[in-house]
Amino acid sequence: MGYFRELPNIEYQSPFPTRISNSSYVTAKNLFRRMKIRDDLQNVFTIFNKYQIEDGLRPDNVAEEVYGKSNLDWVVILSSGITNIRDQWPLSSRDLYKFVENKYGLKEINEIHHYETKEIKDREGKLILPSGLVVDADFSISYREVVGYDSVNNVTDISTNPIIPSSSDIITGISNYEYETRINDEKSSIYILKRSFLQQFLTDIRNEMTYKRSSQYVNDNLIRTENTRVK
Repeated sequence: MGYFRELPNIEYQSPFPTRISNSSYVTAKNLFRRMKIRDDLQNVFTIFNKYQIEDGLRPDNVAEEVYGKSNLDWVVILSSGITNIRDQWPLSSRDLYKFVENKYGLKEINEIHHYETKEIKDREGKLILPSGLVVDADFSISYREVVGYDSVNNVTDISTNPIIPSSSDIITGISNYEYETRINDEKSSIYILKRSFLQQFLTDIRNEMTYKRSSQYVNDNLIRTENTRVK
């Protein structure tokens, strides 16, 4: 991932017993310098494009397609707001099946995870029950139909007997596999930085990664911590 090449370096006193002297330093990437989209641009949707991640694509594949460079995968990840690639990037169909099998067990893949409502409307198209509500297996409803109106469409009569739909008409079972597939599908739709704004973004990031003058300053790309072994 090209992300780590963008991070500046830091030197700190060597903790290794094999160090040459007390003044030996170890150079590493400064992971405390975190990159992100500027706060004032986070909600400016005109600089982002909606992108649908196809089955099996990795961030480097997306970066190659959108920016022409696979090592800009970190731009895809940052601009889409992903902070945990393992949990927030969609799994391939094959990996998803393995994940569900490991989580629930082979015998439980198609067992019911929960129940959801189906949409119910009356004869005039008025909504009685919205779809997608999570309910218990014994959920039920009853309602009455309007059967009479006067000349100005005021209700004059309502059916005497309540309508009680059967369970199969108002709820549906969602399996463990279907539930996890939905979650995975939601991860497939992301917003990423438009290519036309890429260079400005890289310039801003590199400016932020440049060290300012301080007691630890060595150069624009390197700082050195105090060595407590040297007196």
